[in-house]
Amino acid sequence: MTKAKYTLEYSFNSAPTVLYYRLSTASGLSEWFADDVYVNEKTFTFVWDGFEQKAELLTRKNPEFVKFRWLDDESEEKENQPYFEFKIRKDDLTGETALLITDFADEDEKEGSIELWDTQINSLKQKLGI
Repeated sequence: MTKAKYTLEYSFNSAPTVLYYRLSTASGLSEWFADDVYVNEKTFTFVWDGFEQKAELLTRKNPEFVKFRWLDDESEEKENQPYFEFKIRKDDLTGETALLITDFADEDEKEGSIELWDTQINSLKQKLGI
């Protein structure tokens, strides 16, 4: 089954560099995204309730974006494999920072996936004191 791509946008009252740290490092991601995170070169191991899932860091640019691909994804589309990406945009006019999350989900799992991102982002905002 082909996964559908979707993008979510969240507003932050935070400097892009502070947000980028929480999105691109093991210690930053373990504050809000997973119970624990380990890094071995470009492989990030995320731990939730004792369950591990590995993702490859595909690319990143400080303080603009971070892109990962789950290593256990069984997608049939080898060239266009699903990924998840964090993009940070700073509005020069308002000074507001936006976090755009791109992810993929099966149609019947998309709503639950969005709810999970909403919960995770609320946790991130709490950690940042927002």
